[in-house]
Amino acid sequence: MRRPALVALLAGGGAVFAFAPFGLFPLALPSLALLAALLGRAGGAADGFRLGFCWGFGAFGAGVSWLYVALERYGGMPAPLAALAIALFCAYLALYPALAGAAFVHLRGLGGRRAVPERAGALGSAALFGALWLLAEWLRGVLFTGFPWLAIGYSQTPPSPLAGFLPLIGVYGVGGLLAFAGALLAFADWRRPARAGGAVAVLGAILLVGSGLLGRGWTTPAGAPVEVALVQTRFEQSMKWDPERFAEVLRVNLELVRAAFAGAPPPTIVVLPETTLPTLVDHLPEGYLALLERFAGEAGGQLVLGVFHRDEAGRIFNAAMSLGGGEPQHYAKRHLVPFGEYSPPLFGWFYRLASIPMSDQTRGAPAQPPMRLDGQQVALNICYEDLFGAELIRALPAATLMLNLSNLAWYGDSLAQPQHLQIARVRALETGRPMLRSTNTGMTAVVLPDGSVAAVLPGFERGVLRATVQGYAGQTPYARWGDRVALGLALLTVLGMALRLVRNRARPLAEGGGFPPVC
Repeated sequence: MRRPALVALLAGGGAVFAFAPFGLFPLALPSLALLAALLGRAGGAADGFRLGFCWGFGAFGAGVSWLYVALERYGGMPAPLAALAIALFCAYLALYPALAGAAFVHLRGLGGRRAVPERAGALGSAALFGALWLLAEWLRGVLFTGFPWLAIGYSQTPPSPLAGFLPLIGVYGVGGLLAFAGALLAFADWRRPARAGGAVAVLGAILLVGSGLLGRGWTTPAGAPVEVALVQTRFEQSMKWDPERFAEVLRVNLELVRAAFAGAPPPTIVVLPETTLPTLVDHLPEGYLALLERFAGEAGGQLVLGVFHRDEAGRIFNAAMSLGGGEPQHYAKRHLVPFGEYSPPLFGWFYRLASIPMSDQTRGAPAQPPMRLDGQQVALNICYEDLFGAELIRALPAATLMLNLSNLAWYGDSLAQPQHLQIARVRALETGRPMLRSTNTGMTAVVLPDGSVAAVLPGFERGVLRATVQGYAGQTPYARWGDRVALGLALLTVLGMALRLVRNRARPLAEGGGFPPVC
């Protein structure tokens, strides 16, 4: 491997340490700065593509390789095929930074035609890099149902100053801002203090504004605080689907619900995680749900639990239902996991290699009202639905609380758990709402609207997390506008550079053009 490609690969792998559980958020900046510097010396779009691909393969290979556990250990796929599948998936994800790299080199005018001078200017080059990075990450989050895990903005949870921008421009906007800052470090002329001073001033302004925004409250308390109990059931994934241990799973759920409602003060909302009952609701023993509802009714509370629901047409949904406090309420997962919960077209062969229970599911309705729980409007999302901030804000401003039910036992003791909790912190900041999490093996937590974790249970321990939670009303700028502001700014930046490229190609080469060297 040529040296620049190796440096890009290592820079991408190093970016993973900016995310949870390591939390070294400043490392994201030099990682992107290294990539930008390499792209600045690239000989053409093909080199830019290769460098971006190497950065992405390093980042995703180090950051999401825990998917191997689901395929090999629990999916029954042979180890070599599971490793190959993960490598191919990481290669697919790496295509997005690769495209950003190729487009950056081309639009900056460093190819053989050199329609724009090589020194396009630090500020202009940094703006272009940040815009293309933002667009590439957004595309990764929407194409083919999307997989935005490890979008670089997720690394910037508090105490990062850039976290202050999350309620305004969301995770993609913060990622673009971070890429802009990294590229400014890469392209500023540090040998000339007068020019470097401009870059320092811009970077300082970003940090100061972000720090000032970090403590700002965009939403206000609504209603009386509620007592909640979030249950962490700690069922091994193999145990959940073992017919011989099915009765034990049902018994443990009953015991945990009874213990949760017996707390002092008694909670008004008790939550069990995703698919805590590993069978269809209509296959449960007679009277089982009635017993759960009785526990809730005797305590004067409501129970929310993850179930598999089948409708009259025979379609299966990964769902949640409430018991107690009147008629049951339901939520059906809308954003399903490809290969895990449904088969994309032409991929039936995958299920002949892997054995994944309940993998033929149906999407829930796009618009589902929040559940009414103890005077609060609670917007539910299941497992990795909380990666899609633009989808979650559809429940606002009606919802006062956000609730996530997850089961990450598929991924063992890996980076998946802390990374997922960090994603919940970003969603809390974007929405200005607490995010409650009830999980099977971790991390069960209460996240406040400022992105801080008020309480969390240790991973892989059975227990109940009790907390007093305040609902919130109002809207953050991101909740109101979604990704439109960040995407609009990015598109205008790229369009401006493209128009400049076309104009400069129409000039004689001697006339020059491009951005002036402002930094």
